[in-house]
Amino acid sequence: MKENKKVLLGMSGGTDSSVAALLLLDAGYDVTGVTFRFYEKDNNTEYLDDARYLCEKLNIPHITYDLRDKFKEYIIDYFIKEYMSGRTPVPCTLCNNYLKWPILREIADKEGIYHIATGHYVQKKFIKGYWHIINGADPDKDQSFFLWGLPQDILQRMLLPLGGLTKTRIREIAAERGFMKVATKKDSLGVCFCPMDYRSFLKKNVDTESIKPGIFCDEEGNQIGIHDGFPFFTVGQRRGLGIYLNKAVFVKDIIPKENKIILSDNIKSLEKNEMWLTDWNITNEESLIGKDDVIVKIRYRKQANRCRVEKSGDGRLHVILFEPLASIASGQAAAFYRNNMVLGGGIIV
Repeated sequence: MKENKKVLLGMSGGTDSSVAALLLLDAGYDVTGVTFRFYEKDNNTEYLDDARYLCEKLNIPHITYDLRDKFKEYIIDYFIKEYMSGRTPVPCTLCNNYLKWPILREIADKEGIYHIATGHYVQKKFIKGYWHIINGADPDKDQSFFLWGLPQDILQRMLLPLGGLTKTRIREIAAERGFMKVATKKDSLGVCFCPMDYRSFLKKNVDTESIKPGIFCDEEGNQIGIHDGFPFFTVGQRRGLGIYLNKAVFVKDIIPKENKIILSDNIKSLEKNEMWLTDWNITNEESLIGKDDVIVKIRYRKQANRCRVEKSGDGRLHVILFEPLASIASGQAAAFYRNNMVLGGGIIV
C-alpha cells in the first residue's frame, strides 16, 4: 500500500488513546477510530460509548470490531491453560504481538489506510535498515517490554503519538481541550479480564475438580504444609503462599503432575545462569546474536541483566546470563535491549 495521511487508531475509550486522537488530528492526519471488543466484565460497554462520543466530538469515523471470540480463544484460554500447566502466562505480550496490532493492520488494509496507531507509551526509530521499538519518554509508563514480537511491516506503519510525552502531560492536554472525563479517567491496572486476582478468575473459569489441595515440600522433599492448588503459584513467589514458617520462603519449583510446590528459604537457590526461549522474534540478528552488550529483562519494570544470546540447534534461543538471575518462570517473556532500543524477545521455557 502506498503511504497516505490516513491513520487507523485503536481507541479503548480511555485517556491515552483519546489524547492520541487529538494529537494525530493536530499533526494533520485523517483519523479513523476503531474500538475492539475484547472482554466485557458484567457486560459493561461504557468504554464503547466513551470512544464513540469522543469520535463524534472530533468529527472522525468510528468503527466497532468484535473480537470477543478470538480474544477468548487466543488470550483467555491460553491464560488458563498456562496456569493449569504450572507456567506463568504473558497475556498482554501475546495480545499486542499476535492480536491487537495484526488486526489493526488487517482492518487498515481493508479501509485503504496506511498508518496504524495506539496510545502506547513507546517510540520507534530506524537504525541500520530496521525499525526498532524505543522506550517511551515516561519511565513509569513505558510499554516497550510488550512489543518485541512485532514484524517490520507493522513497525514501519506504526504511529506512536504518546511516546515522547509523560502521563501527566497527557492528562493536561485532555483538560486543556475540555475533555475532563478523559483527563480524570483512572488507569487500567493488570490484566484486563482479571485486573486484581487471577486466582479468583481461575476458580470461576476452571472445573472445580481440576484444582485441588496439594503439598508444599522443602528442597529435600519433606512435606511442610498444604496448599490450595498448584495453579495458584508462580516461580519466585514469596507473598500469599498461605504457609507460615517464621521465615521468608519462595516458590522454587512447581510440579503439576504431583500437585506439588517446592519451597526454599534461600533466594540464591532460585538463581540460574541461563535460559532458553521459544516463539522468539529478533529485529536484526547482527545486532543481537553473539553480542556481549545486550540487556535482558524478564519483568515489565524490574531486573535488567547483561547477557549473550545464541541460537541453539533445536531452534530455540539460548540466553547466557553474565550474573545469576532468580525467579525465571516458564511461560514468561524475555525482552532484549541495547540502551533504550528493543532488539527482540521470546517466551521462556
